[in-house]
Amino acid sequence: MAARATRDRRSGGVIALLLALLSASGCAAIPTSTSPIPVNPSAGPATAAAVPEPSAELDPLSLVRGFVNASASPEGDYAAAKAYLTPDAAKTWDTKSPPTIVESTFNTVPGQSEDQPADGKRREVLLQGKNFGRLEADNSFAQQIGDFDIPVEVQQDDKGQWRISKPPSGVYMPLSGFNQNYRRVTLFFYTPDFGVLVPDPRYVVVPPSTSIPLRVVELLLKGPASAMRGALATAVPNGAVQRKDAQEADDGALEVDLTRVGDLTAQVRKQIVAQVVKSLAGVTSSRVRVLVEGAQISPEQNEWRPADIQSGDALITPDAGQSGLLVGGGQVRQLGNGAQVKGPAGAGDYRAVSAAQSLDGTELAVVGRLDDGSVRLRVGLTEGDLAAVDLPANTMTRPTWLYSGRVGEPATEVWTVVNGANVVRVNKGDGGWKANAVNASDVAFLGDITELRLSRDGTRVVAVVGGKLVLAAVVRGQDSSVALRAPRLLQVGVLGAAVQSADWLAQDVVVAGTSINAYPIAKVNIDGLRIERFNTSNLTAPVTSVAAAPGRNVVAVDQSGIWSAGDIGDVWRAGTITTALPSSVFYPG
Repeated sequence: MAARATRDRRSGGVIALLLALLSASGCAAIPTSTSPIPVNPSAGPATAAAVPEPSAELDPLSLVRGFVNASASPEGDYAAAKAYLTPDAAKTWDTKSPPTIVESTFNTVPGQSEDQPADGKRREVLLQGKNFGRLEADNSFAQQIGDFDIPVEVQQDDKGQWRISKPPSGVYMPLSGFNQNYRRVTLFFYTPDFGVLVPDPRYVVVPPSTSIPLRVVELLLKGPASAMRGALATAVPNGAVQRKDAQEADDGALEVDLTRVGDLTAQVRKQIVAQVVKSLAGVTSSRVRVLVEGAQISPEQNEWRPADIQSGDALITPDAGQSGLLVGGGQVRQLGNGAQVKGPAGAGDYRAVSAAQSLDGTELAVVGRLDDGSVRLRVGLTEGDLAAVDLPANTMTRPTWLYSGRVGEPATEVWTVVNGANVVRVNKGDGGWKANAVNASDVAFLGDITELRLSRDGTRVVAVVGGKLVLAAVVRGQDSSVALRAPRLLQVGVLGAAVQSADWLAQDVVVAGTSINAYPIAKVNIDGLRIERFNTSNLTAPVTSVAAAPGRNVVAVDQSGIWSAGDIGDVWRAGTITTALPSSVFYPG
């Protein structure tokens, strides 16, 4: 039909840019010449079990609806969904492209009368609904918004039963079906300096559950998700594969046997073990035995549990003695009791608008107001005089610190956004603190940046851009350049452009304060698939500032004061601080 080309009005926006992969290599003696033992493909072989046929009484609208629901199961190359297709359509339907995930509520309606075939044995059905996201080729999830309106042609077979002759291009599955058939797993890769393990969430098919460890290892060996290439590093050499399926041995340990790894240093071996064991921790409680060519990878230890792994958490965890700070009335104060911080920052000498404390609590970055109304960034020891940075600005976002890289060493990098568009990192050198530009054009393109927070591992940023919640990868070049890449909108369908503030609750979870009465504070996974609403009791939108950190209460500022809650179901408790309404609250980081 000529009209078909104009009827597919799918719309949606996914911002996903592919970046270069960091890989690691080293040297030690491990055999490389043996041949791998074939491993089953992660998708599994086509099922031999009989697939139930659709009901003979299905009308065209119900047929298309049943087809979409059945498309949630990829078993046997979508055998259940192919039962709704004509034999020819089943052969040509594209099941290899990444599937599109749509809202669970969708419609099937008759096509317009002028588009209907005249012979009576064919019908056009419009599949209508809202996009939710897409499962990328690397098994990561990316949100995708917008409506779709797709023509689907059905025809009667020799038995008078309706079958789909022209299905949608690619797989469309409802969110409810996706949640039933896929499981979230968390892979772990490294920061570029190999100091900290960083989560990288993916989604794998659930059945059969016994092969989930196999699929986790397969994905791990392929490296970071495309959106994080260049931001994360892997110790696994390029080209490494499984020598045989990851599976439980007779003694109950889960064995992962690798080949084609080349020569490995002792340090790289430990890093590979750390990535494998941490990545499997969410899918097995068994001991993990990592092998190379059938021999244990490390002479120091044969079996591993997550507790044996050095993840680098100590480098990115706020100092336990630091309870957090706030800015109010131009002063920097303790969040716990409202006492002024010692030194000029606490005395109000800088007329503070916002501030940030380094992870160890020893350093402070303050955005202060000048007499002409402009602002100035100052950085230095928390209780000492803060040096002014040569960075003229009318506005600056609340600063955010990068971890130092070694326990006991002071941080040397802090970020802010100047005038809503220019992302700047301020580095400490021999001559003091100097501002350097960050290439953030991909993010600034989306609107004014009013909040930007580095993840405490430094590999991602969460930002409020044009009122929307945005996540991006931090890519550091070998020439010391830094760029924000692959920005993605998070839960824009729920949060819209109403986000006021954001912070990192964990490496893979952010919290957002909004101006939405029903959603004053939300908890969002970094891939945007899941959002949870905090208890709304006592809290009033807008929430203009929010502070979060692992193992700490979430602290929020609304028009009535400071509130805190331990988890999403907890009632917000009022703070006891009697001071001017703070402009910002923050934990170290």
